[in-house]
Amino acid sequence: MSWWLIGVMSGTSLDGIDLALTRLHPEHGIELIDAECLPFPTTLQDELKALCQPGNDEIRRAGIAGQAWAELTAEGIHALLARQQLKPEQILAIGSHGQTIRHHPELGFSVQIGAPALLAERCRIQVVSDFRSRDLAAGGEGAPLVPAFHQWLLEDPEHTRAVINIGGFANLTLLRPGQPVTGFDSGPGNILLDSWIHQHQGQAFDEQGRWAASGTASKGLVKQLLEDPYFSRPAPKSTGREYFNTHWLQQQLQEFGEQLPAADIQASLLELTAQSIANALIMQGCECRDVFICGGGAANTQLLQRLTTLLAPRKVHTTANAGVDPDWMEAMAFAWLAWRCLQEQSGNLPAVTGAKGSRVLGAIYPR
Repeated sequence: MSWWLIGVMSGTSLDGIDLALTRLHPEHGIELIDAECLPFPTTLQDELKALCQPGNDEIRRAGIAGQAWAELTAEGIHALLARQQLKPEQILAIGSHGQTIRHHPELGFSVQIGAPALLAERCRIQVVSDFRSRDLAAGGEGAPLVPAFHQWLLEDPEHTRAVINIGGFANLTLLRPGQPVTGFDSGPGNILLDSWIHQHQGQAFDEQGRWAASGTASKGLVKQLLEDPYFSRPAPKSTGREYFNTHWLQQQLQEFGEQLPAADIQASLLELTAQSIANALIMQGCECRDVFICGGGAANTQLLQRLTTLLAPRKVHTTANAGVDPDWMEAMAFAWLAWRCLQEQSGNLPAVTGAKGSRVLGAIYPR
């Protein structure tokens, strides 16, 4: 037996909404049938970024932004179904991560907006959403959640594998045969790189890391950035825009004192991402042969080259080498997590999040 499911993921990069139409075969894996990235209109993108920080009239603004997010998602889902000549009643569920606007596991909460009831109403498909709350209620970080999917999809019974998702932030999953899965957020992925190039060149991201490659990383600045206490904190741990953001970077640059060309700072930020990932993996004592990269960072050629050097003799690939398109891994994961919820099966890994035990994740909004 198999099911049609749609996964919806909108990450901390705030570049758009990823939709993944999947066919789930519980005993044989999951197929990506079709996918679409819905870019955010500038006004919605700006509002979502603003909501990640304290501001005026937040509750009303968050409500309106969540509705706009759901309407955009629903339009994309209708187009996806039309393209594949599928009807809403053929889809078991939509697994919607929503858009994180605050993540404070130290206070026991994480907020994702996305109006799941409105999404169910517009699509006439049941929606599973609010995946993080139950893990947080059980004392966990509520993140990362994708390692459970990595285990289900990519675990090798004979060889240790590492899977690194590089979105706005980077998180890693270590799949060791016969041992509990470990995983955590290693630190910034693309978020500081995107912010810096947008500030100085008006670009949304540094395509293939070309601007970073044109500069020279400052060893002194990279060393200072890596001295932030987050990087030495033991797992479980997760982070977000509340911690690593433009204010954090400006403060670090002021403390560093030395004036650097903007391209050199971009190169230093890429080195921060690469070294924090490599350090996290090495500190775990990972003897893996293969490291698989997914997320937007998989398209950053310069970043992959630095990871290849820093992680040698381990082999660095994208997850395409394991049969999974790196652009759609997370969206597919939330399709799978929706299925787990509907089967009343756990979706978290306590060894990853620090929760007291395995929990069924998600809230269900009927079609």
